[in-house]
Amino acid sequence: MMSASPELIGLVKQSSSRAVPPAVRALSQCLLERFGTGVRAILFYGSCLRQGDDVDGLVDLYVLVDAYRSVYDTLLLSISNKLLPPNVFYLELPFEGGVVRAKYAVMSLKDFRAGTSMRWFHSYLWGRFAQPASLVYVNNEETMNNVHHALAEAVATFAARVVPELGEQFVASELWCEGLLLSYRAELRAEKAGRAALLFEAFSEYYEQLAFAALSAMPFKVDVETSARPVHYQVQLAPLARYRSRLAWTIRRIQGKTLSLLRLSKALFTFRGGLDYIAWKLERHSGVTIEITPNVRRHPLLLGWGLMWRLYRRGVFR
Repeated sequence: MMSASPELIGLVKQSSSRAVPPAVRALSQCLLERFGTGVRAILFYGSCLRQGDDVDGLVDLYVLVDAYRSVYDTLLLSISNKLLPPNVFYLELPFEGGVVRAKYAVMSLKDFRAGTSMRWFHSYLWGRFAQPASLVYVNNEETMNNVHHALAEAVATFAARVVPELGEQFVASELWCEGLLLSYRAELRAEKAGRAALLFEAFSEYYEQLAFAALSAMPFKVDVETSARPVHYQVQLAPLARYRSRLAWTIRRIQGKTLSLLRLSKALFTFRGGLDYIAWKLERHSGVTIEITPNVRRHPLLLGWGLMWRLYRRGVFR
């Protein structure tokens, strides 16, 4: 089984130690008070991390816990989190005369490590956490090492699953942009054209370093041309390996869209203002105004599917 190299773990460790804004610290402290000693670690990631907008945006946090029963009062939440992780919740908090808002996901550290590794088929976790994340809170050194290994394995898994989709010669920007597009298509994501390139440009030097470290330890041979700028990579894979990769990504798209619909349905119960959040998220990425009728608000599980189908037909998400 492929594992992340020490160089890759070192890069992730340095990146995840970056300073965290005070508003994110305040949100994390609130979550620690809510869930208690069952919290192992809290990660900050997503658009607010990239843009440095922790006050006006919606902060994305991942709360990694010991066990689901240790942080929930109801058996239903615990079971739903175990069967289809993560559970997603909304949090808002007064902060310096204003309000800061967060969307936070709850997942066990065990499930997180599995989902970022090569053992996990779908890109839901390793596609997200191959991207930069900051470790806001960690309960001890053992957990910290586990999280660093998981983040590094996410990068290694991402690279191994994306390289067969590239040409024989490629550069780091192609690896990341193609990989991000593939992972978006494996979910119900509403992303504008060119978004993957913007994500790469936000941390281009870091992504270049990650690519170099990850591609040196692939389950197949990758030749590196370091005299070129940017660094060029070359790989020769058998046609059968590329065919299997295309088939796998086709299955991920079907699987992922189904799981996304199930997670959205679950979020209607766990996410206060869930319908409004979903509409806001889709509007933000697609530019299409979405109206939620009173009937849909009263019967979201019954009528929400019709709304989602109409939005899909309009191209709001794919």
